Amino acid sequence: MNRFSPSRVYPLAALAGLLMAGFSAWCAWSWWPAWIPAGILLAGALGAAWLATRPRIEVTAKNLVVGRQTIDWTTIRRVDQTDWVSPLVVHLARVEGQPLRILYPGHADHCRLLLRLIQQRCTHALINGVPHSRIFGEAAPAKAEKAAPVPPRIVSDADAAEVERMFQILRSAGRLDSDDK
Repeated sequence: MNRFSPSRVYPLAALAGLLMAGFSAWCAWSWWPAWIPAGILLAGALGAAWLATRPRIEVTAKNLVVGRQTIDWTTIRRVDQTDWVSPLVVHLARVEGQPLRILYPGHADHCRLLLRLIQQRCTHALINGVPHSRIFGEAAPAKAEKAAPVPPRIVSDADAAEVERMFQILRSAGRLDSDDK
């Protein structure tokens, strides 16, 4: 079982943002434009505090546990990731019930590991629209061996003969592969 808890950086960031917002508010008593950074820092501190309170995620062989919610791997039909790496945002579509959005505010390496574990364990799901078996190389049922397809010809036979004839003329004239440069 793998456990993924929110990074310890977020509570510290929330505290630092709150302290800086307080300092900016104190400065705003004598200079009113300081209310702008105070508001921005307060919003950032609240966002970091919210990320710090996200539930722990556990990955087991049979299910995914997000906080108090347990999701069986076989009930997940689609796993879509966003471009965000940290914090990680993953959308899960299930057979029944509402889709689930997982938000994991952790270190970038832990985010990549969590995403990989989710994608590997959802064997019945489409991973970003691609079947699981095509991504992780599970062998499809054996099909009868076919001969390799012949690629289409780009040049006609007459043109290929003309190119070959010109190549031979250039080679016999000594103008091909010469070191006279």
